[in-house]
Amino acid sequence: MFQVRIHGRGGQGVVTAAELLAVAVFDGGKHAQAFPSFGSERTGAPVVAYCRISDHEIRAREPIMEPDVLIIQDASLIKQIDVFAGLQPRGYVIINSAETAEELQLADKIKVPHSLAILPATEIALTHLGRPVPNAVLLGAFSALTGVVPLEAVASAINEKFKPKIAAGNVAAATAAYEYVMNQVATHA
Repeated sequence: MFQVRIHGRGGQGVVTAAELLAVAVFDGGKHAQAFPSFGSERTGAPVVAYCRISDHEIRAREPIMEPDVLIIQDASLIKQIDVFAGLQPRGYVIINSAETAEELQLADKIKVPHSLAILPATEIALTHLGRPVPNAVLLGAFSALTGVVPLEAVASAINEKFKPKIAAGNVAAATAAYEYVMNQVATHA
């Protein structure tokens, strides 16, 4: 089973990101499960959502404590809560930030450089959507970094969820993120 934990703040589309990922995986013929965990349900409050991916039926229902992937939609959470808790030793980390790994002080938290993607997802969202909602952008990055779900499946899930104009902007943003991360991976190879 492949497990994803998404950290962000209310209003950033954290829950929607988990749902979109589950739909993309499910449409590809695998089993998926997505669910949120809320503290206070207000804009700006920390939110966590989970997604499990498997070739077999998923029976687990508890929160994901040892994720294979962390998607961090708001880098300010890194200094507020232990978003890296339980990360698998060879796990992947995707962070929405314009800062570098050094500026984010990630050296003690992430050991394998190729498992990290840092991208300005909010800026990419603003460019393509006109709104600072990084969820679809980070799913494009997820597709590029992990290879678990193809970009086409992410685009299909986005098209199923949103009206055409909003979907088109989100697909363009996810595609831009995919290309950004693929370029990042190529330069570190």
